[in-house]
Amino acid sequence: MNLTAIRDPEGVARLHMLDCAPLLLCAELEGKRLIDVGTGAGFPGLVLKILVPSLDVTLLDALGKRVNWLNELIETLGLSGVRAIHGRAEECAAKPPHRDAYDLVTARAVAELRLLEELCLPFTRPGGLFLAMKAEDCGEERAQAAHAVRVLRGRLEPDFLYDIPDAGITRRVIRTVKTGPTPRDYPRRWNRIQKEKL
Repeated sequence: MNLTAIRDPEGVARLHMLDCAPLLLCAELEGKRLIDVGTGAGFPGLVLKILVPSLDVTLLDALGKRVNWLNELIETLGLSGVRAIHGRAEECAAKPPHRDAYDLVTARAVAELRLLEELCLPFTRPGGLFLAMKAEDCGEERAQAAHAVRVLRGRLEPDFLYDIPDAGITRRVIRTVKTGPTPRDYPRRWNRIQKEKL
């Protein structure tokens, strides 16, 4: 399926699975509702579902072949309370049942943070948390996203840094709390999000 460049089992375990697991330390996941935006091969959403069975998980991706593969994998693993859906984030987040609906929203290696905030905060319920998985050296990206976060009714919380075991890699999770409902004009269409950055 060509879903990830890392194909050996040890590499997948270390650089994908162990990269996702530290999100357990960023928020309370038990019994929560989570959407993983741009999930790709199911990272981090599917990993979190396996680690926290009570977590209700929606895996969102714009590529149909990934969604089909994920749903087959979910069935093979016999998991309940998780589904993969096909759609574009900016379209799904604009309407029920997804708008302002999730306790937790995750995104890993999807887009620049200020674009990501516009795509993901509309999914987050007021009081909920958006967890953006980023490289350690994303300070400038974080600073550039501050205005977008305010416009979208969010507040940046202290970041969470962690090391991937035996990999020599440090990652950063940027945590955004949703402070109120998303203004009706957001998210915009993808071409406007790219051209007219908040």
